[in-house]
Amino acid sequence: MPSNKSVSDAPIVQFTNCRILRDHQLQREDLWVREGKILNPEKLFFDEKGSADVQLDCKDSIIAPGFIDVQINGGFGVDFSLATDDFKSGIDLVSQKILSHGVTSFCPTLVTSPPSVYHQVLPQISVRNGGVHGAGILGAHLEGPFISKEKKGAHPEHCLRSFEAGAFQDLLATYGSLDCVRIVTLAPEMRRSSEVIQELTERGICVSLGHSVANLSQAEEAVQHGATFITHLFNAMLPFHHRDPGIVGLLTSDKIPAGRRVFYGMISDGIHTNPAALRIAHRAHPKGLVLVTDAIAGMGLAPGRHTLGQQVVEIDGLNTYIAGTKTLSGSVATMDTCVRHFQEATGCSVETALEAASLHPAQLLGIEHKKGTLNYDSDADFLMLNDNLYVQATYIAGEEVWRQDASGM
Repeated sequence: MPSNKSVSDAPIVQFTNCRILRDHQLQREDLWVREGKILNPEKLFFDEKGSADVQLDCKDSIIAPGFIDVQINGGFGVDFSLATDDFKSGIDLVSQKILSHGVTSFCPTLVTSPPSVYHQVLPQISVRNGGVHGAGILGAHLEGPFISKEKKGAHPEHCLRSFEAGAFQDLLATYGSLDCVRIVTLAPEMRRSSEVIQELTERGICVSLGHSVANLSQAEEAVQHGATFITHLFNAMLPFHHRDPGIVGLLTSDKIPAGRRVFYGMISDGIHTNPAALRIAHRAHPKGLVLVTDAIAGMGLAPGRHTLGQQVVEIDGLNTYIAGTKTLSGSVATMDTCVRHFQEATGCSVETALEAASLHPAQLLGIEHKKGTLNYDSDADFLMLNDNLYVQATYIAGEEVWRQDASGM
């Protein structure tokens, strides 16, 4: 059957012999791609009378949407919270390297820093599409400095700030610009945080609750004002208590506005969260779970001393600590590792594990119409994986951007 080129001259690629993650199920179908988008084959056959120009045998691989990491502080020796002259080449390096771990889009994350760092770094982060050059950038995640001193974790205390007389203006003055900002993590118990949450939400910026000693009613009030995310659940917040479960209580709160879903990040590296805690969260609120790496500059490097913004951190196996302490400071886990650990720890389905790193972060950011699924007309950002969820190839806009070579590298 000849291709009908009246609609587009672009080649049509048909991925065959695969199981596609679509509508929460692995389905034995072919995947059709043209001009970087997923095609509806019925329209192609019946409306255009078209057919594939290229067929690719996937050898029974799983095809899943590309992973989206909404909290990554750096990796491979690059620290996003350090203002350097070659910051852009650093972000390019990370975006290139994470392709091999299945990440096709990410939010470069800055930990609590002095205003001068935000003023220097943020203008150098721009939202961009992914490709052979690396994963797409969805906008920055600013984790702090408007967080709790008691739950600062690995954040430097001398850089913490509160909302003074100006509230939102204080935030603007600290960051310098919100042009490329996608997520802000703050502590909702801070005075005047409600008006800041409302203002950020009105600007389309996702507000996340974290590094906080908030009780449940303060967390619920923050959600009522627009907050939709929890930064690394269980870490850097009050532990669950039966009389006041704190931020953790949002997972089963009956005070969430109708039609709103609260999402929560989890560092599924086997270090930050006990597998039992991972299971509790997942069973309580499975549709809100978003896997994040919270990776630091030491990801992909040998154990030893590395940086996290203003602090020196030490890597010992999969543990990362503020040097000289036992305070955990981010992770060195890659996203594909987190997906595999999550599936193993919870016993969830392959589909559920994959969606926690793709569909759920896309829904959190309101981009599920184009990312995080393999629905027709969405971006053709996808992975080929084996049955053990190891990434074999990564595609962005239908183009192969990474493939495991024969030696397994």
